[in-house]
Amino acid sequence: MDHTVSYKCPNCDAGLTFDADKQKFCCEFCLSEFTKAELDATDSAKRAEEQAEKDAAFTGEMREYYCPNCGAEVAVDASTAADYCYYCHNPIVLSAKVSGLMKPDKIVPFKFGKDEAKETFLRFAKKKFFTPKGYFAPEQADKIQGVYYPFWVTDADADAAIEATGKTIRSWSDGRYAYTETSRYEIHRRGNFHFEDIVSSALSSEKKEMLEGILPYPADSHVDFSMPYLLGFYAKKRDIDREALTGEVRERMGGYAEQLFRDTAGGYKDFTVHARDLNVHRAAWEYTLMPLWILTYERKGKIYTYAMNGYTGKVYGELPLSLPKLFAFLGGLAAILTGLFGLIGGLFW
Repeated sequence: MDHTVSYKCPNCDAGLTFDADKQKFCCEFCLSEFTKAELDATDSAKRAEEQAEKDAAFTGEMREYYCPNCGAEVAVDASTAADYCYYCHNPIVLSAKVSGLMKPDKIVPFKFGKDEAKETFLRFAKKKFFTPKGYFAPEQADKIQGVYYPFWVTDADADAAIEATGKTIRSWSDGRYAYTETSRYEIHRRGNFHFEDIVSSALSSEKKEMLEGILPYPADSHVDFSMPYLLGFYAKKRDIDREALTGEVRERMGGYAEQLFRDTAGGYKDFTVHARDLNVHRAAWEYTLMPLWILTYERKGKIYTYAMNGYTGKVYGELPLSLPKLFAFLGGLAAILTGLFGLIGGLFW
């Protein structure tokens, strides 16, 4: 069986690159460096080989489709039938085998079934007065589909530090003159942090607003991945490797640490950070599939997306606007106001 093996950082499991100048293998995430001898002394190669074999076995159990209409790439288990694209509802054809889909580490199983998802959507849609009737028609609701979306979930231990300037202002008067005293202080903060469940989308093309709108998923909902959880559902293919997210995740951790430091330095009129440092000691990355109920509606060439968190029930929705309903409402409102003003005018004549 052909597969590739990549070396991972023994400290944080991110990808390693070889620095020709240093003649060392370097991790861009936790900034660790290893000689070839140091790397050979770890089990990095063995773990990489085992993971590659698991990925190859998982790939053999999955099929995929590519929608020529909207470009969606979606994976399903071999027993799941699909005759239309869940996203644009275009007819599709399943290919024989998935390619390049790595086995997830964790999965959040669906907690809401399809009937509950349909009922939730209909309650949501019918309250939106200016949406077209077709948006919440029963046949439209029947198209709602359970889809697992890919995310990277990061836990890490780190120490962080900031250098900042704080300013206080005191004002008083002696009856004749008003005084203002401005004091400036150099502020240094350092501490150890444990970051847990930093969630990053593993899809480059998906709507960020939608994915942020249905988060979070509780930490205790993540379970070890098992193929049966995919039965009857779709699964989006990830196209972002964790190496591409290292800078973003480090920046988010630095931002979280800075905010906590700011919270410890109350009482300042102004608080300006001049320098920030973050050192990651350990990090764990888990490729995790998380459940969404997805329903799309096409109107005048634009696709509107409704999404529901398949575990918590949290809803995100893009709403199409029915201009006839809006104009009818405005016309009725205008008629009421005209009648009201006429009545008021009659009282004064």
